[in-house]
Amino acid sequence: MGEDISFETGLERLSRIVEKLENEEVSLEESVEKFEEGMEISKKCAKILEEAEMRIKKVTRGEGGKLVETEIDVEK
Repeated sequence: MGEDISFETGLERLSRIVEKLENEEVSLEESVEKFEEGMEISKKCAKILEEAEMRIKKVTRGEGGKLVETEIDVEK
């Protein structure tokens, strides 16, 4: 699974993998393959979340303790 996926697509695919593993009789080999696929998707989703978090405005305390919003600059 080398393609880029959206976070939502990744979660949907993870959900289908879990459902298949929980509700169907699958061979050990297929279970291991699904587990590996799920781990890869999970890593991609975690990376997407991390990148989104870095783009969100960071709230910091400015002069006098007043809340100030600052953009976090992220290079791709």
